[in-house]
Amino acid sequence: MSDNCLFCKIVNREVPSEFLYEDETYVVFRDINPHAPVHLLLVPKKCIRSINDLKDDDHKIVSGLFMLAKEMAKQEGVNNSGYKLLFNVEKGGGQEIFHLHLHLFGGWKR
Repeated sequence: MSDNCLFCKIVNREVPSEFLYEDETYVVFRDINPHAPVHLLLVPKKCIRSINDLKDDDHKIVSGLFMLAKEMAKQEGVNNSGYKLLFNVEKGGGQEIFHLHLHLFGGWKR
């Protein structure tokens, strides 16, 4: 864990956040600066800096993020209308917090 990692601080409850979901591997909370009516952050508790830093034994964490996203989309009521999943990788890819996380966007009226 980096001493300055915001998501590590959220996971460790050093920074307040309302978890929509938590288990031994993940937490899910709303983005404080949403880019969609539904904008969730799905965050592994294990601090992995970015996609580029994944190790061979991290594949279960990544696949688990997708299964969790499916469940969170259903919980938020956007599973049928549609949603978008996004990983930002490194600064050039838009990553601002260097702790692996998956964005779930949805809820647009079309």
